[in-house]
Amino acid sequence: MSTVTAPSRTGRRADLIAVGLAMLVVAAAIAVGLHYNRPGSGVVIYAFAPPLFGLWLPHVGPGSVAAVVLALVVVTKGPLLAARLGWRPLLALGYVTALAWTFSLAMVDGWARGFTGRLTTEHEYLHEVPGITDIPKMLAEFSSRILDFQPDSWTTHVSGHPPGATLVFVWLDRLGLQGGAWASTVVVLVGCLAVVAVPVTLAALGRQDAARTVLPFAVLTPGAIWIGVSADGLFAGVTATGIALLALATRRRILALPGGLLLGFGLFLSYGLVLLGVIVLAVVVLTREWRILLLATAGVAVVVVAFALAGFWWLDGYHLVVERYYQGIATLRPYSYWVWADIAAVLIALGPAVIAGTRRAGAEFLAGPKRSFREPVTLIVVAAVLAIAFADLSGLSKAEVERIWLPFEVWLLPAVALLPPKGRRWWLAASAATALVVNHLVLTSW
Repeated sequence: MSTVTAPSRTGRRADLIAVGLAMLVVAAAIAVGLHYNRPGSGVVIYAFAPPLFGLWLPHVGPGSVAAVVLALVVVTKGPLLAARLGWRPLLALGYVTALAWTFSLAMVDGWARGFTGRLTTEHEYLHEVPGITDIPKMLAEFSSRILDFQPDSWTTHVSGHPPGATLVFVWLDRLGLQGGAWASTVVVLVGCLAVVAVPVTLAALGRQDAARTVLPFAVLTPGAIWIGVSADGLFAGVTATGIALLALATRRRILALPGGLLLGFGLFLSYGLVLLGVIVLAVVVLTREWRILLLATAGVAVVVVAFALAGFWWLDGYHLVVERYYQGIATLRPYSYWVWADIAAVLIALGPAVIAGTRRAGAEFLAGPKRSFREPVTLIVVAAVLAIAFADLSGLSKAEVERIWLPFEVWLLPAVALLPPKGRRWWLAASAATALVVNHLVLTSW
């Protein structure tokens, strides 16, 4: 009897220790950040609710009741439905519920402050859209307007990303979907695709049991705070769908081509998404179908060539963005703080369940690296950890990573499948509680 239960108890104890250590990291990031924010500290971190980008502002709003009710319903009914429903109805229900959860969290801050106004500030994409009347000209001149302190310099977020991100909102405008409400709606609709794309990937790789376990956690992820609404949520949805198509290509190889097209477009949504290559490689290794990689690469190449012919070369833009990055507050934000405070921000966005599951994935990988290359959950989680580690050590994202790294964070969700079945509902409740507490204590800026 003891030989069966002791390892389980040891694992649960280690899970709680991992979550406790994560809470200490978050607490330290808050304490040190608040110290730096005091007048006369001599350090500028430009984050007033450290390690998150926002303001400390305890508040409730129109979405508060709906968010709590949704959390209770998913916690009590979600795991059972995930186990019993047909696969396609389950995915549809998961997507709709994720939309409701994300929208209710946004409505905690109110319609204008939490939803329609998010993408309309002077630093955001929509600020530039009215001035873009000629798309070919915009693409041809895009790089020349990246650096700051020019009369026609792009606004912060436009300059900080390849032109694909801005093009999305220009296309919406051309379709007659003008303004912050439409932009935010599209961002949430696309961003929530990640909630189903991750389970679809696991199922396609032969782990539908894990996929069903993950779905309720994906729905109630604290990261939904930033899917609704930041453009990085849209980036996560686009690229997660691309990766899911690669996994599905084991059944229909041609799906690797649109998967590559989406991932290629992802490169032109955010420069940092090149690190998704680590996760893509993990998925291809798990499929053992290298022809999928060739088709996907062809799709990526099509997008790269199309932008190059239009006048934008990715590498030129990247080098200019790095220069622009150090023209701004990045020179003041200390690497010595953000290199670990960024991790604290990610821990908040992931929630306790993913933290505990990631500990288990790390332990499994270290115990049997060769075996892990055949296990989708472990390998994908380890790949996502590596992507975040590379992004963190680069120093090119000091603060705001709770949203910037969403495209990597969603690939840590599979880790919850490693948690013992008996306690999963409590872990799910902890995820929901994290989102509710953060959203009601902090007025996030995205």
